[in-house]
Amino acid sequence: MKIGQAATLSGLSIKTIRYYDQTKLISPQVNPRTGYRDYSDSDVAKLQFIGRARRFNFSIEECRELLGLYEDKSRSSREVKALAERKISEIDIKLAELEKLKAQLSDVVTRCSGDDRPDCPILEALSG
Repeated sequence: MKIGQAATLSGLSIKTIRYYDQTKLISPQVNPRTGYRDYSDSDVAKLQFIGRARRFNFSIEECRELLGLYEDKSRSSREVKALAERKISEIDIKLAELEKLKAQLSDVVTRCSGDDRPDCPILEALSG
């Protein structure tokens, strides 16, 4: 199938699919007569897999590792679990950072009167 149909079936944009092809996450067959890439059902399944993994914030390299594990039928689930647990730890760190940012922003918003006066603690916090 052509890239447009693969995009529709995978739920990804054509631009994203081209990027995944350039980074060698997927390797569709190239039609020697036309030079166009032909995407198989297997390629679409991989694209769907990558799309889901990216929604969990796995990096391109982590997706490559996950795909390798997915395709290796003799792999242990221990490796997959360890990768997912590392991602959970990263998410926990980001959540803590976001909570801290939220608290800081909430503090300056609380101190801003939001009236017609020009003084604004929010702008002061951002500028200094």
